Amino acid sequence: MGNQPSTPQPGTEFQVIGAGLSRTGTASFSEALHILLQGPVYHGGTQATLGPEIEIKSWIKLLSHYPPKSEADRKLILNGLKERFHGYAAATDAPASGLVEQLVELYPNAMVICTVRDPHAWVKSMETVSNASTMWFLRFVLFPVPGMRYFVDYINVLRNQWVYNYGEHEPVTKKSWDNHMKYLKRVVPKERLVFFDVKEGWGPLCKALGKEVPDVEFPRINDGEAIERLAKRMVTKGLVRWAGIFATIGVGAASYMWLK
Repeated sequence: MGNQPSTPQPGTEFQVIGAGLSRTGTASFSEALHILLQGPVYHGGTQATLGPEIEIKSWIKLLSHYPPKSEADRKLILNGLKERFHGYAAATDAPASGLVEQLVELYPNAMVICTVRDPHAWVKSMETVSNASTMWFLRFVLFPVPGMRYFVDYINVLRNQWVYNYGEHEPVTKKSWDNHMKYLKRVVPKERLVFFDVKEGWGPLCKALGKEVPDVEFPRINDGEAIERLAKRMVTKGLVRWAGIFATIGVGAASYMWLK
């Protein structure tokens, strides 16, 4: 999270399913894939919060049917994923990382790459995500901001997806990490699954994808700082818009009283 949203390019082949959980270097990984695959990469956190309103609304609709309870639900999820990722070379971060089983079915030729880090450090870093996304005043503050007015509903369906997949609410523990690893090994054929630590740089990633190491530095994006910046930015935007609304109301009321 924290990059600019990507724009799909029709005709782009979908090649990589990013199966790493949030806070495992998914932003850096996304930029690295963009360089290697020479196509747009769908980073879930960035697209849902900074992309067009249709992004976040589509995810709310899709995840409202997860886990699928019928064949109709299953088809709705698959069609929704196909629509969201049309024109992208890869998808990373949540919600895609929790829909790997569906994505493996939808893209049988795509490689599944799970970004990893020390599990205990990951648990600690997830507190930042929880703190930024569960502030009690968000629904009111973000209401004037297009797209982000749906943020609380989006977090709620993400939470339901998480609880179903990993069996716990926030604050998350190493149990969620372990259950995600078990989930991937269960739903992804062994020959298609790769684990990758972004600290290792280009070498292992290029080897997995059969690409030459590019003559540029491996991207380093701090997910935690990006999330904090986004939270402050959106809250500030919401407050400014509320100030404008109240100012407009005040002017209107004053004009009415003067005319009266």
